[in-house]
Amino acid sequence: MLRAKLSGVLSCLLPLTLAALLSACSSTPDDPTAKMKPEEILEQAREEVRNFQYTQAVTLFEKLEGRAAGTPLAQQAQLEKAYAQYKDDQSAQAVATLDRFMRLHPASPAIDYALYLKGLVNFNDDLGLFSFITRQDLSERDQLAAKESWSAFNELVTRFPDSRYSADARARMVYIVNTLARYEVHVARYYFKRGAYVAAINRAQQAVADYRTAPALEDALQILVDSYEALNMPQLRDDARRVLATNFPNSAYLKGVKVSADEAPKAPDSPWWKLW
Repeated sequence: MLRAKLSGVLSCLLPLTLAALLSACSSTPDDPTAKMKPEEILEQAREEVRNFQYTQAVTLFEKLEGRAAGTPLAQQAQLEKAYAQYKDDQSAQAVATLDRFMRLHPASPAIDYALYLKGLVNFNDDLGLFSFITRQDLSERDQLAAKESWSAFNELVTRFPDSRYSADARARMVYIVNTLARYEVHVARYYFKRGAYVAAINRAQQAVADYRTAPALEDALQILVDSYEALNMPQLRDDARRVLATNFPNSAYLKGVKVSADEAPKAPDSPWWKLW
């Protein structure tokens, strides 16, 4: 009798369960791209990019990748997805997308663009809402991204010297080297101002050794002069001053003008790549 009752309960529950499942399936939103051609998805994704709707664009590019897998259109979708991720402040995802593209398609004619975009992702100097007020310079920020940016640009100009992107990459490489040098000077100055003269000497020497053509070399040499002076090491102080005079004969440090190496050099009013 108990079995008969259980059987009756189950027979009542089964239709309800099936109805619930069918209801759940019917509530699943339809994929708006299901009936779209790959070319139509691409155009819709590009329209989202033009409207600054980068998150939506990324989703569409990903759908296109799956829909057009193994075709040149899928490769195009990968590259444009990386750009949309870059514009959407998804730097890590953009780099991962570009690395995957270059790994899967090493012979693609768009490798130079992929390298250029990878450099741009790490080069990006968008400091946020308060950057205009603080005027924070790249040399005062973590330098890992700058080094990765330089590496991507360097690979670009080495492998594709005649690429349409190489000229801009070279200019950005010069800027990056200068900011890396200023970073070393920034750290050396930090140590100098706190009386850690040996540490200041080490960082200034690092700048001199690694960035021989950077303008910040002048400040690095003066930090050496001041630090050796503070440590009462006149011979090394004079050697550093001679190197300064040889490389920067018109330096204000040598003309009796009161300029101290513990004062930060003024950054340009506007970075060279910004047109506003």
